[in-house]
Amino acid sequence: HQADPVEDRVEKELSGKIAFVTGSGRGLGRAIAGRLAELGADVAIHDLDWNSPSKYGEAPDLGAVAEQIAAYGVRTLAVTGNVGDQDAVKRMQEEICTKLGPVSVLVNCAGGDIGASGGKPNPNTALGISVEDIRVEVNNNLIGTMLVCQAFCPAMVAAGSGSVINIASVAAHFGTSPEALYATLKAGVVHFTRCLAFELRPHGVRVNAVSPGPTKTARFLATRKVDPAMMEVGKSLIRYAEPSEIADVVAFLAGERSRFMSGQVLRVDGGMTLYPG
Repeated sequence: HQADPVEDRVEKELSGKIAFVTGSGRGLGRAIAGRLAELGADVAIHDLDWNSPSKYGEAPDLGAVAEQIAAYGVRTLAVTGNVGDQDAVKRMQEEICTKLGPVSVLVNCAGGDIGASGGKPNPNTALGISVEDIRVEVNNNLIGTMLVCQAFCPAMVAAGSGSVINIASVAAHFGTSPEALYATLKAGVVHFTRCLAFELRPHGVRVNAVSPGPTKTARFLATRKVDPAMMEVGKSLIRYAEPSEIADVVAFLAGERSRFMSGQVLRVDGGMTLYPG
């Protein structure tokens, strides 16, 4: 059987690319990093600290995650640091560039509705959330995304190519409470995506966002009461997403099949939010 050249190209369409996925020690970021590696990209993975992947039982530590991803036959590197800390971001950028090379696929997945105490803010309403929780969430979600882009995008501009994928949320697209601040910050990520795409358009660097609906990550399942009817994967789209379903869309935006797409937001929610904007 002669290999189909189109099929082979799709199978390893990210060969030769170096990807950095923030927040990839566990959860959705972990699924994204694995999918990019499966398609041939060398991957730098990241978490806040070395032991973060163990929090919900997904892996013993970040080193174990790197080994799992390396099993796809790609080079991997594990880095730690707070994306909201400019010095930490600069250190990670230098280490990745030195050990793997210049990043051509950047996925900003770090963030979440996590307050100063390390869990969900309480209270978590627009008028009730504490200023301490506000500062932590702004740093983790919006400032972190901006700092990482500022660190990694100049090399893409110099190369005349690259793909940035910012992970937002369907919560960015409608009014909600609780999690009002998280929704507001993800809306900021969406609009920052558009602004950055406008800036980088003349330089051949694409910037897009993905807004996942509720997704069955280990943290999601451990921190909220789930609807059993939404757990089943069948014909209906009225369910929670699988992490792999989000990862596939990120992989599409990372590769050449989306080469003329920039400044766009793809809502991956099974049709939960059926309106423009």
